[in-house]
Amino acid sequence: MANNERNDLDTVKQRFSLKRELEYFFGALRFFTRLPVPKWVGHSSDALNSAARYFPAVGLVVGAIAALVFIAANQIWPMTLAVLAAIASSIFLTGAFHEDGWSDMVDGFGGGWEKAQILSIMKDSRIGSFGAVALIVLLLARFLALVEFDPLIIPAVLLAAHTLSRFASTTLLRCLDYVRDEGKAKPLATRIGWRELGFAALTALLPLLLLPPFEALLGCLFAALATLWLARMFRRQIGGYTGDCLGATQQLSEVAFYAGLLCSFS
Repeated sequence: MANNERNDLDTVKQRFSLKRELEYFFGALRFFTRLPVPKWVGHSSDALNSAARYFPAVGLVVGAIAALVFIAANQIWPMTLAVLAAIASSIFLTGAFHEDGWSDMVDGFGGGWEKAQILSIMKDSRIGSFGAVALIVLLLARFLALVEFDPLIIPAVLLAAHTLSRFASTTLLRCLDYVRDEGKAKPLATRIGWRELGFAALTALLPLLLLPPFEALLGCLFAALATLWLARMFRRQIGGYTGDCLGATQQLSEVAFYAGLLCSFS
């Protein structure tokens, strides 16, 4: 009887743990995308903080949908339009959340001279000349990079890039401090643990297995360099990160990943 009760208790704990992890994942999905989530998923800052390890998994979902859009569009349109459709689908899914962070970050660091001024500019909802130009260049670089790939490999590239780039921004949660008293990213302000970061890294690694090893390694190297450069700038000029900094890191590391994949030494 005691063994049966113990087994029932273990089953309940496992079910509770699975539901909790699903809540974390869906919480991250709701925060970073427009995709619907089950109604039983609650709103909690603590839960969102615990969901940080699922940020690359959100990228996996976004990348998979973008890849499916590309495959479908490529059946009826030229590859250039199919690539544009894939990019547009990812932007729609996230509500341009990360692109907005990129433009705000460039505006802040491009127009500000000290921490308070940089943070004030980034908080302004209006886009400035620095941010507008940077956003155009970034979107153009993303498009021009993707059209250089063989159409057969583009779905795998999209899957890997969206997943890895979100891992890149997740690393800031481990290495830097959140510098605002409030903001959209405030629930993420607690530093992620090594175990959670390891889980996020494993998620980011899986799609890379679909790509040629050497090219994938170069892509990771370029993405890492972009992330390190931004992290150093964030720490030096404002002492940490904001939500815009996370979005900017995702955007630049994604493009850097494409650039690494396309490296040619011939």
